[in-house]
Amino acid sequence: MTNNLPTPDVLTVYGASWCGDCRNTRRYLDSAGAQYHYVDLQSDVAAQTLLDRAGYRSIPVVVTTDGTVLIEPSERELAAVIEIRTA
Repeated sequence: MTNNLPTPDVLTVYGASWCGDCRNTRRYLDSAGAQYHYVDLQSDVAAQTLLDRAGYRSIPVVVTTDGTVLIEPSERELAAVIEIRTA
């Protein structure tokens, strides 16, 4: 899917507290010490509208500083994005 979202200055995670995959993504990024910005779609109506208009229906949506969009990323995908070398 084409990225119709703004390219952020810092890794950005769009999610919701009720979403298990969102909690897992944040837990992984926190444990890796990654810097990121979390956008809570439950409280940020404009962000939810942005995702809806861009055609994203699943969360979390992770947007990297180069504009890459990951939807429901695996730990391996997150590791590659934050440049952690896994053994």
